Amino acid sequence: MKTEGTRERSKKIVAKNRKAYHDFEVIQTFEAGIALQGTEVKSIRQGKISLQEAYASFKSVDSLELYLLNFHISPYDFGNIANHEPKRPRKLLLKHRELVKLKTAIQEKGFTLIPLGIYFWGPFLKIELGVVKAKRKYDKREAVKERDSEREIRQKFRV
Repeated sequence: MKTEGTRERSKKIVAKNRKAYHDFEVIQTFEAGIALQGTEVKSIRQGKISLQEAYASFKSVDSLELYLLNFHISPYDFGNIANHEPKRPRKLLLKHRELVKLKTAIQEKGFTLIPLGIYFWGPFLKIELGVVKAKRKYDKREAVKERDSEREIRQKFRV
């Protein structure tokens, strides 16, 4: 129930990992918070990030601390000596039961955790994680053929 003082939060997408949908089959998605420094948030607001090589991993075999690795955030242009490192490990913030689910999914054969997108949800920065399995080369070709045939069918019905 909305009261007078509450406002709806808007979702502003900063970046999407489009290549992930081509290279991987997404099994399940999770929304996580991310622990950042001040200059990192300013760089993300400017859109100076890269999700291409990023992946998530647990700190050790028995811990439940999830970190995002190889996530590149360019240094803030107007930052000072306290600017951040571009590819430092960043802690992901999830609930305990979600961390347990992710840990069991990663331990299964062939599953990986990668970021699918990053967005601002109101004042908060959220990252969409995907439990994925790598596609084989013939699966990628099949997906391209399917997409092309759907496009042709839509064009024929449009005319």
